[in-house]
Amino acid sequence: MANHAKMDVIHAIQRLHKNGWSQRSIARELKVHRRTVRRYVEEHLAGEAKCTNPPPGDAGETPSKCTKPAPRDLTGPPSSCLPWRKHIEDALEQGLSVQRVYQDLCGHHGFTGSYDAVKRFVRRLREKEPKRFERVEVPPGVEAQVDFGTGNWVEEGGKKRRTHIFRVVLGNSRKGYCEAVFRQDTETFLRCLENAFRAFGGVPQTLVPDNLKAAIPKADWYDPEVHPKLRDFAEYYGVAILPTKPYHPHHKGKVERGVGYVKDNALKGRTFRSLAELNAHLQDWEAHVADQRIHGTTRKQVGAQFREVEAPALQSLPPMPFPAYEEGERSVHRDGYVEVKKAYYQAPPEYVGRTVWVRWDARTVRLFNHHMEEIRVHARVEPGRFASTPGAKSPYQADRSCAHLLKAAGKLGHWCGVWAEKLVAQRGAEAYRPLLGFQSLSRKHPPEDLNRACEKALAYGATRLKDIRRLLEEESDPQQELAFLQEHPLIRDLAEYRVHFTQPNPKGTRPC
Repeated sequence: MANHAKMDVIHAIQRLHKNGWSQRSIARELKVHRRTVRRYVEEHLAGEAKCTNPPPGDAGETPSKCTKPAPRDLTGPPSSCLPWRKHIEDALEQGLSVQRVYQDLCGHHGFTGSYDAVKRFVRRLREKEPKRFERVEVPPGVEAQVDFGTGNWVEEGGKKRRTHIFRVVLGNSRKGYCEAVFRQDTETFLRCLENAFRAFGGVPQTLVPDNLKAAIPKADWYDPEVHPKLRDFAEYYGVAILPTKPYHPHHKGKVERGVGYVKDNALKGRTFRSLAELNAHLQDWEAHVADQRIHGTTRKQVGAQFREVEAPALQSLPPMPFPAYEEGERSVHRDGYVEVKKAYYQAPPEYVGRTVWVRWDARTVRLFNHHMEEIRVHARVEPGRFASTPGAKSPYQADRSCAHLLKAAGKLGHWCGVWAEKLVAQRGAEAYRPLLGFQSLSRKHPPEDLNRACEKALAYGATRLKDIRRLLEEESDPQQELAFLQEHPLIRDLAEYRVHFTQPNPKGTRPC
């Protein structure tokens, strides 16, 4: 037998509710449970309804003193937010948050209620007016929806591993394909798609995947960024990629329900010893259970609808599977090479310090820029080897021979070439670095000065780079020649000295 509250408490609950108090506030004020408040409020409202709705036989009688309460659009006790309902609805249509609605009510409309009251009022409004979604039905062969779900645990190499269930559902017949995998990378995603197309015997016109990183690196409803390999795959099979909007699972509701159907019907309560055993079970379940069911929406058998209507509308398969290759982004090192599988491949010099997109298979390695334009092609080499493009000399690769430096010195002039040849003849391999230094001097001094310096150095028999530098400094700062002066205020005229030689001395003798 249920407990009953005291009469004064019951009357207080009903009186406060009639004055507009919420059930939460009544429970807090009277220190009773909210379920108790709700029970007596409902009894009070039921009693008022009986008073205001007499039986049919009493329709002509005078109504009793009980009066029917004013109708309310929202169920439950009247909210303190009712006078501002129109303003709240308009604010919600503009996308304002509940916190913003509460702030505007308090700041501009003199609202004195609590924030919780506004939250409850908005919640009840949204429950009364749920968001409406349009059902999308497509013609045969037009669309296929793709998604991943969580699968069962299986053993692999003595360890338990969680599987992922790949699921494709054709939009018209609801024909599905599922496959269990361990990873959700790009290569696995493409191979599962290809297996699905082969199982269907054709290709749909559009593919609606989720925004998984292996397929859509950057989600955007209007202009999504599709993975380059998936883009090539779609071009090879002639299918358009139309990803869903982020956080909008109803855009691919058919496959969302299809993944749940696989998990509940095919996998729940079952255990598998290996991935192969799990995939064999899924293949058998698809043929004998999923294809034989009568779909709840189309009211037709899935397998028959696929064979009779959708399979003829699919595009034909290419003669060969999609080429198997790996790809990824690589940085061009300072020596002008990129690393792929521990081997090194030359890139154009202008890409040093930048990133390029690389694709490789068992035979070739291809380099692309970020516009997916091919910039270099190399044959695969063994790990540790360097692959260079014939005829493309990299300025970042050191050539330890002096032949090209001798040739460059000879282009500066005859004496430069002779001096460089004499240097190599005297010092051999050690002449490599002095020739590099001589080459750097050609960027600071004109060829005429270098030729004069080399000619003087050869005359002195000097074959050191420091001698060439010293001669070039003398060329740039020649010694100033001073002319002798014949007249100056500090220099006496020679005629003054003649007097001393013509006049006799006091002793009558001439000076010697």
